[in-house]
Amino acid sequence: MARSVFLFNTHDLPHRAGEMREYELDLKITEAVGVDLLSVKPGEIIEVDLRIQAVEEGVLATARVIADATGECTRCLKPIIWPIDESFTELYYYESSTSKSTKKHSSRGKSKKDEEIDLDEDELSFLDGDDIDLEPAIRDAIILNLAVNPLCSEDCPGLAEKSGENWAYLSASQSQTPTDQRWAALKDFPLKN
Repeated sequence: MARSVFLFNTHDLPHRAGEMREYELDLKITEAVGVDLLSVKPGEIIEVDLRIQAVEEGVLATARVIADATGECTRCLKPIIWPIDESFTELYYYESSTSKSTKKHSSRGKSKKDEEIDLDEDELSFLDGDDIDLEPAIRDAIILNLAVNPLCSEDCPGLAEKSGENWAYLSASQSQTPTDQRWAALKDFPLKN
């Protein structure tokens, strides 16, 4: 099985608190990262400016994620490019520090506070040997930066109902509002002022 492009080896970082290393990564992804309408496509590059720092509990990763998501405007279906420039900070705990806390919890009866801690441990990130998995943090940084309904421009008029053409490209002589035949009889109705 091929190694994930999101796994990063921290072997060069000494386990002394305060030690720091900086890296510039170009991750060529093999599957789309994003949502159906807008995503970073497979084969594209995600740039990651990564700084890892040794802390008492583990490794603190701070990164800036830069990429371009592509998709379609939800109104006119025109292709769009959505620039992404987002940052994240994630703490990856050493296995040994978590096993100590787990032993403490298992040695006595579980109280309400212990149950809360166990729930929180499910959300924690851990080192796997010297490797940290950047995928969840990078996915969150990208997906949370994407628009739910992406538009090519804020004032995109969309598509014409009958012809399916983009309103922006239709001539001025064509009506910008489709007429509803049910109201046609009232078009010439005299109004009193």
